[in-house]
Amino acid sequence: MWKQLWKTWTIDKPAALGDWLWQAFVVELAASLSRLTVRQIIAFIPVVILIIAYAHSIPIPPELMLVGDLLAYIDVFSMILLLSLMTRAATFLYVVRQTLERMLAFVRYARASLRPDSRHRRVSGLRSKRRFGIRSKSDDDGPAPAFGLAWA
Repeated sequence: MWKQLWKTWTIDKPAALGDWLWQAFVVELAASLSRLTVRQIIAFIPVVILIIAYAHSIPIPPELMLVGDLLAYIDVFSMILLLSLMTRAATFLYVVRQTLERMLAFVRYARASLRPDSRHRRVSGLRSKRRFGIRSKSDDDGPAPAFGLAWA
């Protein structure tokens, strides 16, 4: 009976404890590390900063705490960043679209004006000729002053 009890407490129980320790600290840890994502790692960084801050008597600079807050609220920050990038992209695409529409309108106008076509004949008549012989009816209207000076 003593031999059986000795065998149970020296071989079987430590072996069972070793199996349990192996399961808890090796197998389960490896499984949780395989499921770990970058977002979870980034979210854990502020916890590490706080542990270091409380473990040391040296004060942590406020910039490091703000970085920790930024990492803690990474979801909100990423949404704000994505919205700002989308609005910039929308503005850029709007400007590009307007520029392309203006260029297309210019090309259409250039094609229409350079192409000789029977539908677009030149306007003839008195409207297109300059009238050289017409003078003003008032005698006070002399030649225009040159560079803002009047001749006496």
